[in-house]
Amino acid sequence: MRGPGRDAGSGLRRRGRAWVELLRLPALLTVPGDALAGAAVTGSRPTRGTFLAVGASVSLYAAGMALNDWADRDEDARDRPHRPLPSGRIRPAHALAAAGALTGAGLALACRAGRTTGAVATALAATVWAYDLRLKGTAAGPPAMGTARALDLLMGAAATRPAGAPGPLPQALTAAATLAAHTTAVTTVSRNETQGGSVTGPLTALATGTAIAAALLAPRARDVRWARGEGRGASGGVNPRAAGDGLPSPHIEAGMGMGAALSTKAAPRLLRGRRDNPAGPLAQRPQATSPAPITLTLPVTAYATTALRPLFHAALNPSPPLTQRAVGAGIRALVPLQSALAARSGAPVTALATLALAPLARHFAKKVSVT
Repeated sequence: MRGPGRDAGSGLRRRGRAWVELLRLPALLTVPGDALAGAAVTGSRPTRGTFLAVGASVSLYAAGMALNDWADRDEDARDRPHRPLPSGRIRPAHALAAAGALTGAGLALACRAGRTTGAVATALAATVWAYDLRLKGTAAGPPAMGTARALDLLMGAAATRPAGAPGPLPQALTAAATLAAHTTAVTTVSRNETQGGSVTGPLTALATGTAIAAALLAPRARDVRWARGEGRGASGGVNPRAAGDGLPSPHIEAGMGMGAALSTKAAPRLLRGRRDNPAGPLAQRPQATSPAPITLTLPVTAYATTALRPLFHAALNPSPPLTQRAVGAGIRALVPLQSALAARSGAPVTALATLALAPLARHFAKKVSVT
């Protein structure tokens, strides 16, 4: 015979699981890497502002999940009656209240990180609410989701950059555009996850993911210039125009660690070595054809195997189960993608820490739906 205490405990567990399903715990694990990758592309170590941005990102993403189910409650009653709202485990009013509270918490955390971070978070929150309430069923829906992910990364970059630094770094915009392209493609596939039948979305997403993986492993233009000797000035010194653009090279990451660069103190010693020995330190810079370090190839491989194989299967047979599997895998593939962006930006420790979230997301995805 069960006592009242055991019944109360069982009820709490059921309500807790309902909220875990509503907020998509496995999908929440794909969020911290946005801000961490944004911090990496600034060339700085994660700061207090970075972790405030992580908290803001998680809060705003969770708000979007709650708002999504509130907005879709009638559709879910028909197509997904097992979800928390149509099944009656969570009241619609409670889900809407949670969305509002989580949005407020996310904006408060972002504002603590700085004025610019707060402004980016406000744009992100507006994009999330616009997507859930207006844009989801329109042609603007997938780009809106891509924009949200891009803003999430830029929020991490804004929170980490030193005060008074100029506008967005080109490499931050490039990394944000990469996340946006992946997210837009996966969101396009998700529009047919309950009915299936379309091969266009999976094929497009497959091509996008393949292009992203290839671009992450490709030598940077700066590496090519160094291999041609264009990265050095006429006297053998560093040519700022050739050395200062784009994300740090993966080859530089391997040899120099997190965000390392030539300091003003180290440069004269290197230049003296160059004059004393034409085959000095600068002449030993790796060529553009050298292999990428393991801290980059590991997450890129994980990204390709996580995202591309399910998309290939969905393209061959666009049934609802295979399409849903491809969407879930595409969401989880954001973790190794964020890790790869951090590694390519010269932050191997951040890259590996982010990649460690991938097995957790995969584990919880077996218990709670990602979509």
